[in-house]
Amino acid sequence: MLVHTNSYLRQGILGVSYFHQRECQLSCRVTCTVPFLSASLDALEPSGLIKLHPQANSRHKGFRYTKISSQIMEKVGNNLVIEENSRELPFSSAYETAMEALSSLITRQKRGERSAVGGKYDKLDRMLMYIKILGLEEHIASLKIIHVAGTKGKGSTCTFCEAILRECGFRTGLFTSPHLIDVRERFRLDGLDISEDKFLLYFWDCWNQLKEKLTEDLPMPPLFQFLTVLAFKIFICEKVDVAIIEVGLGGKNDSTNVIKEPVVCGVTSLGMDHVEVLGNTLGEIASHKAGIFKPQIPAFTVPQLSEAMDALQKRAGELMVPLKVVAPLDCEKLDGLKLSLSGDHQYINAGLAVSLCKSWLRSTGNWDKLFQNDSQEDNLPEAFLRGLSTARLSGRAQIVHDCSLKSNSSSEVENSSGDLVFYLDGAHSPESMEACARWFSNAVNGSKNLPASSYYLNMGNMEELWGNGYIHHGKERESNKISKKVLLFNCMEVRDPQIILPQLVSTCATSGTHFSKAIFVPSMSTYNKVTSAASIPLDVPARDLSWQFNLQRIWEKIIHGKDAELGKSSKMDSAENLPPREFLYEDVSHCRPADKYFACSAVIPSLPLTINWLRDSVRENPSLRIQVLVTGSLHLVGDVLKLLRR
Repeated sequence: MLVHTNSYLRQGILGVSYFHQRECQLSCRVTCTVPFLSASLDALEPSGLIKLHPQANSRHKGFRYTKISSQIMEKVGNNLVIEENSRELPFSSAYETAMEALSSLITRQKRGERSAVGGKYDKLDRMLMYIKILGLEEHIASLKIIHVAGTKGKGSTCTFCEAILRECGFRTGLFTSPHLIDVRERFRLDGLDISEDKFLLYFWDCWNQLKEKLTEDLPMPPLFQFLTVLAFKIFICEKVDVAIIEVGLGGKNDSTNVIKEPVVCGVTSLGMDHVEVLGNTLGEIASHKAGIFKPQIPAFTVPQLSEAMDALQKRAGELMVPLKVVAPLDCEKLDGLKLSLSGDHQYINAGLAVSLCKSWLRSTGNWDKLFQNDSQEDNLPEAFLRGLSTARLSGRAQIVHDCSLKSNSSSEVENSSGDLVFYLDGAHSPESMEACARWFSNAVNGSKNLPASSYYLNMGNMEELWGNGYIHHGKERESNKISKKVLLFNCMEVRDPQIILPQLVSTCATSGTHFSKAIFVPSMSTYNKVTSAASIPLDVPARDLSWQFNLQRIWEKIIHGKDAELGKSSKMDSAENLPPREFLYEDVSHCRPADKYFACSAVIPSLPLTINWLRDSVRENPSLRIQVLVTGSLHLVGDVLKLLRR
């Protein structure tokens, strides 16, 4: 029996000893197996990455271990140990191999279409069978889970919950989706993305056990189902005290809804999204979200429109669920601190997170143990305040300064180019776009100082700002800059840009924020491949830009009040198609629709070309500040982050 041992100190919370010994048995029945790969994977994985002592008379393929502190891999009573092969492939190669394997699980079906997965079982039945194959059934029941559904704010609410409970001293596991740069972002342990070595360990274990049990009626799980069972495996093996699980899509039929007895459930703000799957009315959508409710398990939600609230309460009544509606967090309760996730809508998410964490602590018997000396329950404990002021989530109301043109060593060089600042938010529904527009307007127009809870991360060519995102440049510096606000946009074709683009423009306009230009680009990420942070396709082939020209047409109609005849080729692939530099300075009066020339918008054939064009623009004009709102798609946001991290 293989044993994975890790020892570490823990606080004395209920059910956790001061010296917490983790032992995850590594066998076919239990969760942390180091299996021997089947022959069917030979085409996917490099061979000879790990060798075993002769007693094993077997070879493990597929990945290697880098140094893993405090880990011992041994076979009790048989002296079977794993040692590194001196001729191992680079670790990145092993990781990219895993990404290729993951990519093979993408079904390529459109949302709303009948499942492309064969077999006689439905999705949740298959999920239960996968869990049984991996020996996770009993172990999932022992996880103390917070399960969260909703249309918008799921990721933020889960992130707040994780940070709060981690600050309370618990070992946390967080499963969210989608990822922006690397798939490991979906799995956080104690607030950090899972390491590559651990990811590969658990990934190949799941992969091989499932591969061995394939039948005509039980194929390999599609991507999200696989990642969901992988999350359960990771959290069980890592002995987390709490697992915060974000629903992928909907609730009732979501892959995460194999959770039978969560500690508490939450439903964030509801709106019209994924109608092709969840239904055409708010009531139908709410019914799907309420599908995560379990009999007599406490649940919390935020203020909803009456149609949505009626559906939630109806389902709660059927299951005798004590459903409570939570008011947005009162900012005065933050004791002078600021929420680390910016935007007024985050007070709604923070209020829900606080209620979920309090309920979890009470249900697990830890509230009185941790906070028995707190005289007033309405006051937020210090651990809650720390969590709310330090939680982080990429791609949601995030500000990134592009520092590729700057030099820290010379103020003269510092002033030799303009400023290029990216405002990143993956909003893609009407409601989230409205919140995004309010945040962007406040961020570019506000004069608030950087919150004490925020900080910069120097990462290559960029400085990354976590927190509310308000930056004070000083009056003198502000007066010397020509500010241009640019929209960088793309969205999936299942979205309705005729709704979300006007929503963005009108909400910004009410705050006095107006875009100088809009640029429409295709995303680099494809929906048929899982990529890592290291795989950035800079040489992008010619793409069909019909959708981007359609977006431009809608934009021009918003600006001019009439349809625009663009009349351009739907395929472009060279820098010759970049707009001239003076394009940034032209106002709407330069538009000549009759000549098919538009001064308000442009289609650029690739994102790398776009970033370089923006950089060249500020390089050539030291007095220029370009503030770029990147929105419409989390894929686009992730692609921009990848390019800026180079």
